[in-house]
Formats: sequence, structure tokens, C-alpha cells
Amino acid sequence: MMNSSGVAVEARGLTVQRGSRTVLSGLDFTVEPGRITGLLGPSGCGKSTLLRAVVGTQAKVTGTLRVLGRPAGHPALRPRVGYVTQAPSVYTDLTVRQNLDYFAAILQPGRGHHDTRRDAVTRALTEVDLTSHEGALAGTLSGGQRTRVSLAVALLCTPDLLVLDEPTVGLDPVLRRDLWHLFHALAAERGTTLLISSHVMDEAERCHRLLLMREGELLADDTPQALRTAAGTDTVEEAFLHLVEAAATRRENAR
Repeated sequence: MMNSSGVAVEARGLTVQRGSRTVLSGLDFTVEPGRITGLLGPSGCGKSTLLRAVVGTQAKVTGTLRVLGRPAGHPALRPRVGYVTQAPSVYTDLTVRQNLDYFAAILQPGRGHHDTRRDAVTRALTEVDLTSHEGALAGTLSGGQRTRVSLAVALLCTPDLLVLDEPTVGLDPVLRRDLWHLFHALAAERGTTLLISSHVMDEAERCHRLLLMREGELLADDTPQALRTAAGTDTVEEAFLHLVEAAATRRENAR
């Protein structure tokens, strides 16, 4: 179920306060269903806070935020939204498959039938290319492999919306490429909506649409091509810098 406007996520006046500091300031944006939306900006600009708001785990949120047709954090969204944080969420003393078996039993994909849960685990392992490591203790894996285990957990229930907080940070170029291939396959073949944060501007070109952030504000909400065209630049990174400079000029002129 989407919003009546046919969007997966819709925010109006989204604001988050942390003490006296405004972390997110009156954000208005939409996320299109079945597409990859990139949330890009420098570290500390509010990307993680925005993602937590979308999945319903962020405190002190005001404004309107609807996800798959319901208020963010609604109990009915739990099996429909997958969330992967920056820190891998795995039990290091369990094997890769044991981790997925455990979470599958909790999440109960396939309405609780054991064979279906087992199939869901096998499918998720295959999707993140970890079948050859399914018997390895999670504590012995590399950081990138643990990230893939967390991603496999999020894929167990075949979510409608997959929210990923910097999933490729620290990964080698080959693994980054493979994960982006997976993200595009999920969108194209399954119709999954993906909201992916990153501070690496070259990943912007891999997204269908971009939300560019700086200091808790949205500088742009558009396609990579449209952003490059509007700024008259060859890359999204150059377009982002152009937007930063334009915003600084507007603030200076407003004083």
C-alpha cells in the first residue's frame, strides 16, 4: 500500500530537535516506489537521523512523515521495512546461517512454516553472496562480510522498503560494485524501494533520484542528470558544490 499520491515515503515539514540543536530543519521530500533514492551529504549533516525517522526509531520528530501509506513507525510497517544500520547487527558467536535462522524465527517470513523460513534464509544468503561462508562464525568475518550478513537479515521478509545507512562504507571497489548490482536487481526485479545514504559522491550516479543534504537541510531533490544539467556541471559532486555555494550566498544576502 502506497500513499494516495503513489509515493513510498512522503515528508512535509520534517523536523528533528536534539536539545537546542535543530538536526533536521523542515524537510519536504518524496521517495518514489520501486526506485533507488540516494541520500547524500557530508558526515554529520543529518542523514542517519533522517533514516531513523523513516523507520520510526528517531525521537522528537515533528512534521508529517508517511511510509508506505502509514505514519512512520506504525506497527504494520515492521515486516515491510528492512533497515541496515552503519554498525553490522550480528551475533559474533553464531555462524552466518545461525544468525539468519535466529532472525528468521523471530520475523517468521512465510507465515511461520519452517521450510519456508529455511528457504528464506537460503535465498538471502544467495542474494548477498555468502553461501560459501554460511558455516563461518560471524566474529571471524571481515567488516564487509558482516555488513552483508546484516543486509541478508533485512532481506529475509522481502521488504517493500529497504533503508540502508552507508552500506558500502569501507568496502573494496569490487564488493561495492556487487552490492550496487544487487540493489538495482531488487528494484528492477522485485519492485523494492531503496533509500540509501552515502557520503561518497561517486555513488550518486548509481541512484535513480537524489536527496542532497547539508547541515540538516535539503539542497536538492532530483535525478542525477537533472542536477548536473541545472548546475551546468559534469558530475553530481560538482553540482553539489555549486548548490552549497549558492546556499551560502543566499544566507549571506539575507543578513
